[in-house]
Amino acid sequence: MNLPKMDLPKFNFVDKVKSMKKVHVLNTIIVALSCITVVLTLSFVQRIIISPSVDPYSANRVADEAIDGEKIQLTILNACGISGLAAEARDYLRNRGYDVVEIGNYPEVINNSIICDRTGNNDSANKIAFAMGIPDSLIVSDTDSTLFISASIIIGEDFHTLKPFN
Repeated sequence: MNLPKMDLPKFNFVDKVKSMKKVHVLNTIIVALSCITVVLTLSFVQRIIISPSVDPYSANRVADEAIDGEKIQLTILNACGISGLAAEARDYLRNRGYDVVEIGNYPEVINNSIICDRTGNNDSANKIAFAMGIPDSLIVSDTDSTLFISASIIIGEDFHTLKPFN
């Protein structure tokens, strides 16, 4: 009896392993891209819905508005030795429309926070004092036209009484 020969496909183990590796790599890429998509979506929801940006032109800013429609430019110096206070005050004032151009540390520790008027324009210094919660009596005139700013805030050890930190 003569049976016809049938060509059976040969099982190649190496080809099967390569194919499985390709599928594994593709699945890994899909999972990674899915994770990135989820993170970006959550970030978007956080930014837009949960904590939207502050409207700098809201009605509660009447006392903080700048003179003649221009932003008041100022610097903030930390003079109490506690790290991060100047940055916190910067964020607070920027949310109220002020242009904080620089933050840094003051060379010594002082007790009371003060505002140094750099232009001789008390209106700007008074508005900054009101925004920070610093009494008008702690505004000092230290005119320096080379700084190109309206005022400097020097945060002292009484920082806990100021508006940005309450």
